[in-house]
Amino acid sequence: MEERNETVVSEFILLGFPSLGEKLKIFLFLILLLTYLITVTGNVVIIFIVWVDHRLHSPMYFFIANLSFLEIWFTSVTSPKMMLTFLSVSKTISLNGCMAQTFFYFTLGATEFTLLVVMSFDRYVAICRPLQYATIMNQRLCIQLVLVSWVGSFTVISVPMVLISKLRFCGPNVINHFFCDNTPLFLLSCTDTSGIRRADSILSTTVVLSSLCLIMLSYVSIFFSILRIPTVTGKQKAFATCGSHVTALAVVYGSCIVLYARPSGSFSLDVNKGVALLNTVLYPFLNPFIYSLRNKTVKLALREAFGRRTAKLFPNL
Repeated sequence: MEERNETVVSEFILLGFPSLGEKLKIFLFLILLLTYLITVTGNVVIIFIVWVDHRLHSPMYFFIANLSFLEIWFTSVTSPKMMLTFLSVSKTISLNGCMAQTFFYFTLGATEFTLLVVMSFDRYVAICRPLQYATIMNQRLCIQLVLVSWVGSFTVISVPMVLISKLRFCGPNVINHFFCDNTPLFLLSCTDTSGIRRADSILSTTVVLSSLCLIMLSYVSIFFSILRIPTVTGKQKAFATCGSHVTALAVVYGSCIVLYARPSGSFSLDVNKGVALLNTVLYPFLNPFIYSLRNKTVKLALREAFGRRTAKLFPNL
């Protein structure tokens, strides 16, 4: 009789940032909107320029273009809904919409970690085995690595998501977050979540820390190879190539370790929301600048592409 009288939740309320004043919410909405537009535009430009410029038809830029494609979707999973919570009185999201958001957030996140491992391997081969680079990083292998990153991540994350989708929610239905993260969902479920929480924690920790260890192994090898380069100019060029990647890794792994690769309950959900902004808003925003727009070859390709476009639009100039 008790189960029949339980109210089944069909939608959730995303609390977002309730302590902010109305004027501050409008200001933050405009900042987030501008950031989102720049993020999408910047990553689209990278994909386009890698596609059209033959000088960028190399494994490194192929992986960067894939990462840019991923970042567009990753930030689109959370940012539009978060912006709506600043302006809309209704902050609801359907149960199916919530589950879909959770699924794509974690699958795209796992794909990103895998792509970062692939990119670090590419840099390892380029710097540590330059004479064998073209042979090892051939087109077939590059496509296979990208396919494994996407398909493998979606497959692995589908297992816990099937379990999460079977959770019952009987009320309350207020999520203290700006998107449907798994931690607040576990707290709201009226079924026992201890088993799935342990499995989810183990999986998250494994994905984050194993990929980080592989990346660190690659960069340690790269570091010692750079030290053996005889010229100062050669060392500076090699360090510059990897420096931007390390900067990006610090942001994305630092935030994800705090969020998912730590003991549960270490931080409040309010702290989690602040940290989550780093990998849902800041990192996708920085990606075009860190990986591509600081690169001399990319900047030259952009200038030439825009120069040709300007010449077509204004032939008399």
